[in-house]
Amino acid sequence: MGSANKSSTARKARIEEMRRAEQARERRNRILTIGASVVIVCGLVVGGVVLVRSQSDDGGSDTAATDTSAKGKFVTGKDGVKTWEGKLSRNHVTKAVKYASEPPVGGDHNQVWMNCNGDVYTKKIDNTNAVHSLEHGAVWVTYNADAKKADVDALAAKVKKTPYTLMSPMDDQKDPIMLSAWGHQRTVTGASDPNVDTFFEKFVQGEQTPEPGAACTNGLSQ
Repeated sequence: MGSANKSSTARKARIEEMRRAEQARERRNRILTIGASVVIVCGLVVGGVVLVRSQSDDGGSDTAATDTSAKGKFVTGKDGVKTWEGKLSRNHVTKAVKYASEPPVGGDHNQVWMNCNGDVYTKKIDNTNAVHSLEHGAVWVTYNADAKKADVDALAAKVKKTPYTLMSPMDDQKDPIMLSAWGHQRTVTGASDPNVDTFFEKFVQGEQTPEPGAACTNGLSQ
């Protein structure tokens, strides 16, 4: 019991530290944004010309980008967590991406992340934005129509009080409730499944995070 309390206290301290760090980054970003605005305005003129030429060169195709994560595969560990073995690309793209799994656990993604500061979405979100959130160290909770309402409500309450998490429905996924992080994923039986806490503890801003401490606010929201 003492060990569990110590772990919980350490986790709360870590989350609080992440909150303070993100607030500091937001203040710094506001200052940098003001200073950079003049440069951006000047660059828009040149950028517009380049964009028009680029679109002319590629014919304005809307074909989905190829995701290099398709070259890998999931390997399930003894703890039930599936780990992606293979390279997960991290390019910023503007087109749709056909991912190797649903939900995806990494790969090319939109340059704008979904807000993941305990954000609960009631409608499907774009995979390319959610994958960017995973890159920032978020855990993504998804569920389909087979998930029990009581479990969905309980998980939503947990997400809302946990920074670097987000939740959304995903009708196309195989299992009723799934948890995803960058390069990792697992199915859980419900909100009371102890594997929920275990997954959060390990992967919220975990060692797998490509960009630890990156913002989970000031992104995209519904």
